[in-house]
Amino acid sequence: GAWATIDRTREDVVQRVLELTDGQKCPVVYDSVGKSSWEISLDCVAPRGLLVSFGNASGAVTGVNLGVLAQKGSLFVTRPILAGYADTAPRLQAMAAELFEMIASGKIEVEIGQRFALGEAAEAQRLLAAGSTTGSTILLP
Repeated sequence: GAWATIDRTREDVVQRVLELTDGQKCPVVYDSVGKSSWEISLDCVAPRGLLVSFGNASGAVTGVNLGVLAQKGSLFVTRPILAGYADTAPRLQAMAAELFEMIASGKIEVEIGQRFALGEAAEAQRLLAAGSTTGSTILLP
């Protein structure tokens, strides 16, 4: 459902966000990359907007300066983990049921970008860490 995409390896992400939003930036930014994209993501969030940091593909974000959040427009930041939401068996079951219903109904389409034999797990991990994969990566027995 994206109306535009940005290739962070070929484009200036902040400049492209400014172009796409007529200089308004984004009310919410979801960052799965981590360390190498932290500053870029902050620069893409609109004043009083939210940055959701949910991954560490390039390493963990460290040394966060809370004053920067004020300077960039009173930003909010969260670092959610599944265990914080699926913290009881009934909640986990309800979340799983909702997810699989959405997949079954076609509301969510799972893209499998690549498949690896279990013996190739090291190569799969290398490609994942390098950001060279798209969609889901499947290990096969």
